[in-house]
Amino acid sequence: MAETPQDRFADRIHMTVPDRHNPALHTLMERVNADTELYGFWIAANVNAIERLRMTDHGPVHVKIVLNIAVRLLRLLMDAGVKTGVQENYGLEREDAEVVVAMAALLHDIGMSIHRDDHESFSLFLARDKLKELLPEVYDPPTAALISSEILHAIISHRSGGRPLTVEAGVVRIADALDMAKGRSRIPFEAGSLSIHSVSAAAIEAVHIDPGQERPIRLRVDMSNSAGVFQIDQLLRKKLKGSGIEQHIEVDVLLEGEGNTEKRLVQQFSF
Repeated sequence: MAETPQDRFADRIHMTVPDRHNPALHTLMERVNADTELYGFWIAANVNAIERLRMTDHGPVHVKIVLNIAVRLLRLLMDAGVKTGVQENYGLEREDAEVVVAMAALLHDIGMSIHRDDHESFSLFLARDKLKELLPEVYDPPTAALISSEILHAIISHRSGGRPLTVEAGVVRIADALDMAKGRSRIPFEAGSLSIHSVSAAAIEAVHIDPGQERPIRLRVDMSNSAGVFQIDQLLRKKLKGSGIEQHIEVDVLLEGEGNTEKRLVQQFSF
């Protein structure tokens, strides 16, 4: 028997991200967690993704993971002195850049509630209406208009072939690709989908995000099998290419199942 709407809302996932230093982000997170319609969009997106298309999770858990990865990436970049779009073009603060990234991460896949095909475009008009409700709580009308535009740009730029024009958009694009760790990417594999995509995804054990030695960010991907290289090359590498922030990121891959020997997959990007 299918789960009822009440069943699906019963174990509601609370969206959290470190925000105590950022009053605007803190207020917006409170509003997001009180928004039943938004949560419904996430549930519907997951029904389309998992139950109808047998894809990986695109619902509340995915959103929460991408949210925290994106904010982590952004803070590492800003701590290293990298200027964001809203700082560079509008003279706004790093806290405003965090709002852009957090809200774009939260809203980037809500268009999946309509259809997988061209879902990034569907996300735009759903997100625009939602931002009109949320942003006036913390911004005056002129600033809210600019912040909304930056968020919508980050949402559309996460699509395949997207062209991020800001640091914030590049961060969201990469954060979306980094939700591929153990227990997440294995959903289609354990459901019986046997393909290079599912086998490769099942090989990803963990993703670590730390300050880099030569660049602001070091991504270390732990794999249990070298088949995971396909996932890195076809998903992460493609998202990094053209993100606009690839020059700030170093990527290492640890093959746990092959003698614990660390191998550098990508040392430099020249896309």
